[in-house]
Amino acid sequence: MVSWNERFSRIELMLGSGACERLRQSSVTVVGLGAVGTYAVEGLARAGIGRLRLIDFDKISPSNINRQLYALGSTIGRLKCDVAVERVLDINPDCKVEAIDGFLDEKTVRQLVGESPDLVIDAIDSLNPKVELLSSARSRDLPVISCLGAALRTDPSYIRTAPISEVKSCPLGRAVKKRLRNRGTPLDILSVFSEEPLPNPLPIAMPTERLGEEPFLKRGRVRNTLGSLPTITGMFGLIAANLGIRILIEKDREL
Repeated sequence: MVSWNERFSRIELMLGSGACERLRQSSVTVVGLGAVGTYAVEGLARAGIGRLRLIDFDKISPSNINRQLYALGSTIGRLKCDVAVERVLDINPDCKVEAIDGFLDEKTVRQLVGESPDLVIDAIDSLNPKVELLSSARSRDLPVISCLGAALRTDPSYIRTAPISEVKSCPLGRAVKKRLRNRGTPLDILSVFSEEPLPNPLPIAMPTERLGEEPFLKRGRVRNTLGSLPTITGMFGLIAANLGIRILIEKDREL
């Protein structure tokens, strides 16, 4: 059995034992295990985060393979959260990780997120659940990072991190800001977004054009299908994880 110190010795060498122990004692909730969320979880697990709560209601489908870390020929049809737990434990068997097969809305948000995680990462695609999560987390003073629109982007040099109030050139960010503002939620929530101009016209497909899959209607509003690159969505997730690591250890060491 490989020890915890052996697995994470390079992190301790860089950050110091105090910061490393802080990560080991930290609890993070990640909501959404898609193209962005899977990479966020990967970064957190390989940083030695001690407790992870992973939430998603969806199953892995063939069209996920181009961009989602857990999507393989061998995992099609399985719940994303179950595959996530297996991978985290393969990285760090000492991690206290739990999978929750659930859909986040105004009735379930508090129960799903948990009482007092040290950090929440929002990697939700759908607007309404995203706003519910951000509003709830902010009202409870939980540190939260929101990943905004990564689809249709091709240039990583446009990726930015800033409070949602400063987000530009992101239709999802614009919609989130409007709804949070209507709720009276402060717009100081840290976000990952892209300022890359979107193509015109947008290359989208209607939900019925997703060939080889079950009908798309599951939970929430039916949405058009947007294309995405695995490189960009992966960067969004890893940047969110990196921001989270910095937040969690800032009491021990300023990066």
